Amino acid sequence: MGSTPHSRGTAQVRDRSSTIDRGQISSPPAEASVPNLANLLDQSHGADGLHGRYPIQHLFQATNGAFYGVTDSDGSSGDGTIFRLSVGLGPFVETAPTSGKVGTNLIILGNKLKGAIKVSFNGTAAVFKVVSATEIATTVPSGATTGPVEVTTPSGTLTSNVNFLVKK
Repeated sequence: MGSTPHSRGTAQVRDRSSTIDRGQISSPPAEASVPNLANLLDQSHGADGLHGRYPIQHLFQATNGAFYGVTDSDGSSGDGTIFRLSVGLGPFVETAPTSGKVGTNLIILGNKLKGAIKVSFNGTAAVFKVVSATEIATTVPSGATTGPVEVTTPSGTLTSNVNFLVKK
């Protein structure tokens, strides 16, 4: 599976053996909680090059609230690493697409969605089907207005990271 996470202080980074599929990460990388990621990777792992350095591209935020990114060099294979940055943000849901008219079919992506008991668009209840633990299929309900999408599960309520725009 690659190298085991290396830790020094609050930083951990794992070899790029994880896979990313539809926003879900299998074998998620270990976590880092610091403000300056470039300095973190350079300082916490020194010049050994085993755990990656030089973060590249943009970070993306997964629905678990954590940010993920890649380094462009080093790692056990020399091809870089995947890392996770946690800054204490909670989980959320996202819709695809992020806008549509009443009656538009869409999916809601998130984590731990099995057992969902309610979906609403800015307070207006919607009919929905739980497709998997990470996906719900639904339709923009009549009477919906622009605002957050909420999914209520036995664990609590997850709110969309951006408002859903209801088009006329």
